[in-house]
Amino acid sequence: MTRASRVPRRQSDRRVVLGLRANWQQFALLALVNAFVGGMVGLERSIMPALAQDEFGIASKTAAVSFIASFGLAKALANLFAGRLSERYGRKRLLVAGWLFGLPVRMTAQQAQKAETEAVAD
Repeated sequence: MTRASRVPRRQSDRRVVLGLRANWQQFALLALVNAFVGGMVGLERSIMPALAQDEFGIASKTAAVSFIASFGLAKALANLFAGRLSERYGRKRLLVAGWLFGLPVRMTAQQAQKAETEAVAD
C-alpha cells in the first residue's frame, strides 16, 4: 500500500454530480425551508396589522407593515456580510453565534410594550 492511497481525500477532490435526481435531498430541504419562510411572511402580512391595531394602537396599515419591512432590511444587510464572515470563521460558528444572538431578540419582542420596541427587536 503506497502512501498516496492512505491519505484521506479532501472534500474538494470529490466529483460533483449535478441534477435533481442526484441531489433530491438538498432540493427537498430547500423547498421545505422556503415553504416555511413564505408561510411566516404570509402570517406577518395578515396578522401584524391587526396586532399593531389591537396591542399598540397603530391604525395605519403602512406603520403596521413597517415590522415586515424592518425584518426584510435587517435580513438583506445580514446577507451582505454573512458570506464573507462564514468564509473567515466557518459556517457552523456563524450559525451558532446567530442563534445565540437571536434568542434574546425573540424574548425582547415578546415582552414589547411599544411598537418601536417590537420594530427594533424584529
